[in-house]
Amino acid sequence: MSENDLFGAMDAPKSMTRPLAVRMRPRTIDEVIGQKHVLGEGSPLRRLANPASRGSLTAPSSVILFGPPGVGKTTLATIVAGQSGRVFEELSAVTSGVKDVRDVLNRAHERLVAKGQETVLFIDEVHRFSKSQQDALLPAVENRDVTFIGATTENPSFSVIKPLLSRSVVVKLESLEPDQLTELVQRALTDKRGLKGEVKATDEAVADIVRMAGGDARKSLTILEAAAGAVTGDEARKKGARRPIITPEVVANVMDTATVRYDKDGDDHYDVISAFIKSMRGSDPDAAIHYLARMLRLVKIRGSSPGAL
Repeated sequence: MSENDLFGAMDAPKSMTRPLAVRMRPRTIDEVIGQKHVLGEGSPLRRLANPASRGSLTAPSSVILFGPPGVGKTTLATIVAGQSGRVFEELSAVTSGVKDVRDVLNRAHERLVAKGQETVLFIDEVHRFSKSQQDALLPAVENRDVTFIGATTENPSFSVIKPLLSRSVVVKLESLEPDQLTELVQRALTDKRGLKGEVKATDEAVADIVRMAGGDARKSLTILEAAAGAVTGDEARKKGARRPIITPEVVANVMDTATVRYDKDGDDHYDVISAFIKSMRGSDPDAAIHYLARMLRLVKIRGSSPGAL
């Protein structure tokens, strides 16, 4: 067992409390909230998560997950590995070089030959990999030494080399809908892995969290965790004491305004405009005002006039 495998297999100390977003990470495909359009029966991700896909010559050997932050790219890669019984190896394109890629691929090959054990190699922000780094993946993907899953917030047609793209199934993930984020927040409030029912939140507070999250599941849980800490003082509730309540005022204090996600070279500019148009057509004035405010902030970020919208 390599050093990376050894430490990857070790549990964190019991005294260490993981962030709420990590604790609430789904463990199976069926626990995932949202993304139903890519998780149906026969879909590449559901097939890969099935233990029967190990050793299959028809299972996808490379998947690229394309979508905005906080929609479950890392979660889905982890589920595919865990649910299928494959070993999970993770690299970040920001900090890893060609040597790191080759080291992981060598371990995966040795694992496959010696134990017949397959590996999922997950690379976050794969669009940041250079051409030579992406080229290094090709033989292992071609030979099925690894099941490669890459995550990117940028259109892979422009950020991933064509040889790797031609060997991959591209899965586009969407921002979560408000009702899906609401379900996620409510689950986190009561789940044993979450806040265990130790705090309550008004419907208005939940709505504010959902609005500020802007379709980002991780952000919604981060805001909820901050709000819960504010009302509890980060101390355990005394026996018999009333449960603290998260109100809109508490949410406003911990998260003054939603951060606007914006990439001048990506699709976020047009996604916000599209959401604004849909809210107008759906006669949802609150959502329309929210997206109008985001559009105006985009104008400020771009340094252009409102006519640029």
